[in-house]
Amino acid sequence: MDYENEQVDENTVLSYFENKSVLDHYEEAARKVGLWASEEIVFRHCFPKYSTKLLELGCGVGRISFSLWMLGYHNLTASDVSKKMVIRASKIQMERRSTINFIKEDATKLSFPSNVYDGVIFGFNGLMQIPHRENRKKAMNECFRVLRPGGCFVFTSHDRGIPKWKKFWVNERKKWRIGLQDKALIEFGDRYGETPTGRLFIHVPDRSDIQKDLRDTGFLLERDVMRSKVSDESKLVKDFSDECRFWVARKPESSG
Repeated sequence: MDYENEQVDENTVLSYFENKSVLDHYEEAARKVGLWASEEIVFRHCFPKYSTKLLELGCGVGRISFSLWMLGYHNLTASDVSKKMVIRASKIQMERRSTINFIKEDATKLSFPSNVYDGVIFGFNGLMQIPHRENRKKAMNECFRVLRPGGCFVFTSHDRGIPKWKKFWVNERKKWRIGLQDKALIEFGDRYGETPTGRLFIHVPDRSDIQKDLRDTGFLLERDVMRSKVSDESKLVKDFSDECRFWVARKPESSG
């Protein structure tokens, strides 16, 4: 397939996530993978009360939300920009008789009122699959807005600073400097390449960029840590997902 003139945008991303093979992949993850060990540790720490009112963004077919519901978190809203993902999650919900509120939402312009959630989760690097840094910052701002003062925002991202990929990013930087980068890419750090389920877009950020965007949004960064430092994952989880960085940020108590 010729991608020479293809430019990544929100429609490119949505098209990928509404492809049948991707939907099947995410459904399999919801049914067989469930929470990573690291996710459970982080979520239990950030949200110690089962009565916590949680919003999950980029929920896919419900891998995280169904697992949280089984742990006892029953005040859950789970949203995704893909209507097809939400439909699949709703079908699983009918089987499991859970009470999660699955809804289609765009993370950059949420329909919820301000100051209503105790916690927001954007798992599996979903925030980084939004093209354009300004759009990712819009999503951060929306997370900040819908959180109650003192509420916690937890998300993951890849990390451009991992030593394993240092040589790759040095070479990539050289390409950008002389204009030989993939013309489908928008910003340095973007990746758009073939996977077993289709051509996937994701932004791989520098740690300092995330720190700045959280600070500019108004969040207090409590902790950021690589997944492997939290827990050694099972082979099933490692086959499903790569190493990533957890980010834990909080809306100040004084915000209103």
